[in-house]
Amino acid sequence: MQSEQAEVERGLTARERFASWVGDIDFAGIALKAIRVGLFYLALLGLWQLVYELEIWPRYVIPSPTEVWESFKQYWDNGLIQEGVQNTMKRLVVGYALSLVVGMAIGMAAGTWKYADETVGTLVLGLQSLPSITWIPLAILWFGLNENAVIFIVFMGSVFAVAISARAGVRGLPPLYRRAALTMGANRFQMTRYILLPAMVPAMAQGLKLGWSFAWRSLMAAEIVFVVAGSFGIGHILNLGRDLNDMSLVIAIMLVIVGIGLAFDVLVFGRLEAWVRERWGYTAG
Repeated sequence: MQSEQAEVERGLTARERFASWVGDIDFAGIALKAIRVGLFYLALLGLWQLVYELEIWPRYVIPSPTEVWESFKQYWDNGLIQEGVQNTMKRLVVGYALSLVVGMAIGMAAGTWKYADETVGTLVLGLQSLPSITWIPLAILWFGLNENAVIFIVFMGSVFAVAISARAGVRGLPPLYRRAALTMGANRFQMTRYILLPAMVPAMAQGLKLGWSFAWRSLMAAEIVFVVAGSFGIGHILNLGRDLNDMSLVIAIMLVIVGIGLAFDVLVFGRLEAWVRERWGYTAG
């Protein structure tokens, strides 16, 4: 509010402020990028259609883009895709949020205390090598075929990537900063709030994205393998297409999964990484 008043005092009208903002946008560059991307995907669609017309594989194995679109439209119109995406995102949010809290706590402990790094830290490094699908039998035995089992798989698929990134962020802190804070009388809370957490941000920006990608893949694996009674997700629809031998539906849902992943990457983690580069001076001037 104060900045707007300052601009008015400097004689800038709303139209002039808008014109100044628009002038900073590279419309030509945006248009060229859109054209390049559009031509690339049009070429992919053309290649897909060519493979379909040549019948290199049977047409029930490789459906045409039109058939995939019709299958997507059918399941969109009956609301199954929207409901599946909604249930899937609920599981993802809960499991990923839990992995952030636990993973950051483990990573900060391993990066701060040598004993924790030698014990819990080595365990985290070892468990990180386990594919998330290997947790499915344990999840079913421990929790049964319910939401808790799916959330557990999402959590286990993501928590170790978050912990390793948090550990790297803490260990990357120059010792001089820690000693300076202790010299100025900082307590443990102040050390964590004003020294450790800001130092972790660059490493955690990549760690959050990596943890989300592992959580997303774990969730898809869990939903494909078993169905939760009364609550199906997008992975269940993909499995339904396999059971029905409906490759049009399978490919349509695969494209939905890719689209959700791209949306998160661009709208959430892309913005986060751009902010970190600008805030921490990684962007070239």
